[in-house]
Amino acid sequence: MDLHTVETLRLPTGPDDLVLSPGETWLAGGTWLFSEPQVTTTGLVDLVALGWPDWELDAGATAGLTTGLTIGATCSLLDLVAHAERSGLPGLAVARSCVEALVMSSKVSRRATVGGNVCLALPAGGAISFLTGLGADAVVWGPGGERRVSVASLVVDVRRTSLAPGELVRAFEVPRASLASTTAFRRAALTRMGRSGAVLVGRREPGGAVHVSVTASTHRPHVLDLGAAPTESDVVTAVAAIDHWYDDPHGAPDWRAAQTLRCALEVVEELA
Repeated sequence: MDLHTVETLRLPTGPDDLVLSPGETWLAGGTWLFSEPQVTTTGLVDLVALGWPDWELDAGATAGLTTGLTIGATCSLLDLVAHAERSGLPGLAVARSCVEALVMSSKVSRRATVGGNVCLALPAGGAISFLTGLGADAVVWGPGGERRVSVASLVVDVRRTSLAPGELVRAFEVPRASLASTTAFRRAALTRMGRSGAVLVGRREPGGAVHVSVTASTHRPHVLDLGAAPTESDVVTAVAAIDHWYDDPHGAPDWRAAQTLRCALEVVEELA
């Protein structure tokens, strides 16, 4: 879609160029931005021009898992999957499943960015599922400097994040323990090619702790910290504590709750 209200395009060269003027908004992949009218937008600031690295993983992380991983916010979803699979790291084995849960065309995944998918804050956002499942933090730049916030806390509701005016996400940091974790994935949808009604990513860290992230079935991500030896009762109690289930044509709240519990039990059993 043409954005007829846009009059300017800026190509920033550094952090000093990232102060938005009235009417300006960030541009990365643009797959959502150009999908509908943006009547209040008169200028675009192209973040891709900054040349942020897609993927920063030290050689030592591959060999000995001694460091973490930084994923640039402008990394495309397609490149995210390619990098994850080339790395061979067990914690990243769920990348393709998370991205494909969005049921998008390759034309979209080639352009859509990790940061854009997270900041759009849709319940079924595949990058949200992936990053919350790995316990990742977002590196946020803004007028007040740099801060870090967990992705699970960054997304606060449907189409809402905790970003303040003028802030943007520079990158995502995955803890080193998550790279060495064993991971599991489950998805529920009303139809095989339908939008996700529930997406769960579980990981068992090298020390034994089990964490399960819940997305798509809820307004915001939930992370269930289940300890080293979770029982069925532990899982039932943790899922029952979620009190706000999403409701739209892709699944009723009671169905989403039931599918979330089923998937959580299967994830925990697989990780055991």
